[in-house]
Amino acid sequence: MKILLISTYELGRQPFGLASPAAWLKSAGHEVECADLSIGRLPETAVCDADMVAFYLPMHTATRLAVPVIRKVKKLNPGAHLCCFGLYAPLNEPYLRSLGVDRMIGGEFEAELSAMPPRDSTVVPLDRLKFMVPDRSGLPPLPKYAQLHVNGSTKVVGYTEASRGCKHLCRHCPVVPVYNGVFRVVQQEVVLEDVRRQVAAGAQHITFGDPDFFNGPGHAMHIVEALAVEFPGLTYDVTIKIEHLLQQRRLLEGLKRTGCLFVTSAVESVDDTVLEKLNKGHTREDFIEAVKLLRSIGLTLAPTFIAFTPWTTRQGYRELLRLIAELDLIENVTPIQLALRLLIPAGSRLLELDEIRALVEGYDDEALLHRWRHPDPAMDELASRAMRVAGKKATRAEVFRDLWALVSDDPPFENVELLPRAAIPYLDEPWYC
Repeated sequence: MKILLISTYELGRQPFGLASPAAWLKSAGHEVECADLSIGRLPETAVCDADMVAFYLPMHTATRLAVPVIRKVKKLNPGAHLCCFGLYAPLNEPYLRSLGVDRMIGGEFEAELSAMPPRDSTVVPLDRLKFMVPDRSGLPPLPKYAQLHVNGSTKVVGYTEASRGCKHLCRHCPVVPVYNGVFRVVQQEVVLEDVRRQVAAGAQHITFGDPDFFNGPGHAMHIVEALAVEFPGLTYDVTIKIEHLLQQRRLLEGLKRTGCLFVTSAVESVDDTVLEKLNKGHTREDFIEAVKLLRSIGLTLAPTFIAFTPWTTRQGYRELLRLIAELDLIENVTPIQLALRLLIPAGSRLLELDEIRALVEGYDDEALLHRWRHPDPAMDELASRAMRVAGKKATRAEVFRDLWALVSDDPPFENVELLPRAAIPYLDEPWYC
């Protein structure tokens, strides 16, 4: 069977979501081609020849970008079996079916995607899989993807996953409606071999894309300890909840020692009321403590935020900016993080809240979200202005200064442009949604 796997966007990373199922499908004897449309064009000849075309939909942006491609594929090859897999596939089943998609797979998708003949169904398997080493041979080379910048130098970045799903039930998170508190590990030997092959392909730094690297702290630390022995100069970054950073503080020195450069953490807000609504599991003071803790160890924290929610006030937004400045985090925060508006996807636990149900104006299939307006129209206007500012081509410090000017006439600090940037490691792909 000829199978075409398509990714439209995965945060500037070489997609694990294509490499992993490619290994499974090739092992089953199928002819597999991968197309990463964030790097190249749709291979129309492969589309026309394919018996099955499968789209990887791990996030909102990827799904939005996939919609016109699905329409084009359907037109080019109306007889092909169309499949969507990843978090956003089962959540958007009705709309995807209206586009002609036959099968939706969420959760641990590899085994189900490999099941033949393909079935017209929607399934969310959460079985414990024995993973195969991802096959990246059909993907663009690593230097084509996002690169790491640190201390004035650039590093080639690889990407892998040591686990999927999450133990936690944050209300706004798209992982929750699919995994509902379940997380699954990728076997250590598979992760190590995947990294080994990427290092051979030129990777000097690895991003671990787990929703939370410390959902299984023992598993995670065994992997990075082994990598540090085999590749002493290899660096990496991870994503960890503020809650876990504090609970597992004894492990943070180990992260630093084994080559961790920075930790991404979904802080979301510095308002305890909003954090409680989102069921984040940490407080404003916890965030401040985590910043100081990581800084004392020599780890960089890269916080992400949802700057505009139905509960955000002008004063609250100003306080977010003020605290970022006070904590000397301006250069740690990607500007888009200071302009993001709360996304309410299909199946979101936010809809459990009466106040959210009262605000939403129905589900927009094409936008793949529940539309909502802030009770104060001025806040929606502020959010729009902040998005325009965050999209400017300027330094982080310059954007921050302009965002501050939206809510205050007084600078929160002096000489913002003189703050050091080179010492803060960062990937040159700015989006995170």
